[in-house]
Amino acid sequence: MTDDGASAAAEERTPLGLAQRGFCGRIEAIAVDVDSAVPASEIERRLIELGFVEGARVEILHEGPIGRDPIAVRVNDTTIALRRREAMAILVI
Repeated sequence: MTDDGASAAAEERTPLGLAQRGFCGRIEAIAVDVDSAVPASEIERRLIELGFVEGARVEILHEGPIGRDPIAVRVNDTTIALRRREAMAILVI
């Protein structure tokens, strides 16, 4: 028998890179895909150093004019420009 509450919570997690301008949420996890020339561990380290840590509040403030890239994201009280492909590694609820 499975816990419906746990599966429902997992379904709510979405990559920050898919969120629209105005989205407000909380970082649930960092999950880097290996589609980049940069090692996943390096991308994860950089995101953590910028403040993208579990539990931090995030808000998308602005989207770039071409392809909605890059995005301006407020993490707690800091504003950071981030490419959407990097934001795909940040799982939010």
